[in-house]
Amino acid sequence: MDLSHLIAAIDDGVRAINQLKEPHSLKFIQQAVAMITDCYRQGGKLLIAGNGGSLCDASHFAEEMTGIFRKLRPALPAIAFSEPGHLTCIGNDLGYDKVFSRAVEAYGKPEDIFIGLTTSGNSGNLIAAFEEAKKRGIKSIAFLGKTGGKCKGMADLELIITGFSTSDRIQEAHMTAIHIIIEFVENALFTQEQQVVYQSAVAAQ
Repeated sequence: MDLSHLIAAIDDGVRAINQLKEPHSLKFIQQAVAMITDCYRQGGKLLIAGNGGSLCDASHFAEEMTGIFRKLRPALPAIAFSEPGHLTCIGNDLGYDKVFSRAVEAYGKPEDIFIGLTTSGNSGNLIAAFEEAKKRGIKSIAFLGKTGGKCKGMADLELIITGFSTSDRIQEAHMTAIHIIIEFVENALFTQEQQVVYQSAVAAQ
């Protein structure tokens, strides 16, 4: 293994994540935290979608909300559009571009947030899902890459990781941003005292 190539690969990863320090990225994170916190306070949920590795990131996002992130606290509702029966039914009967918009139609309520992840910004099924969310008055957040593609400007909030021709580094920066957002949403929703009370109640069960 060429050590210089290894260091260059690590530097690439750092360069992608360093984009989160840029003013527009910091503003995105702050606004996303506020939007998601408000969504949960209004009794809403997160609807999250992506393809391939971005679907894995969508599932990761959802399980951090419904499960345990850093501290034991009440579960927060989030759905990743990954159910095989739905995906194959809609893909077969209506076309793959409809798999996520149909799920937004099925699950989406005005108090929810639709979150789409696409490193190219050109995934037809994400474009259709953002359109469906807008039609239903559902706020949306986009995690994009490269130039933002056709999805640029479609969501209420968007993060674009630029300067990479492949998806891997973009997805790494997306997941870092997602983890930071979750951390601050938890802090906004649950005080230390609330967490202690909840932990005690769980322990007593």
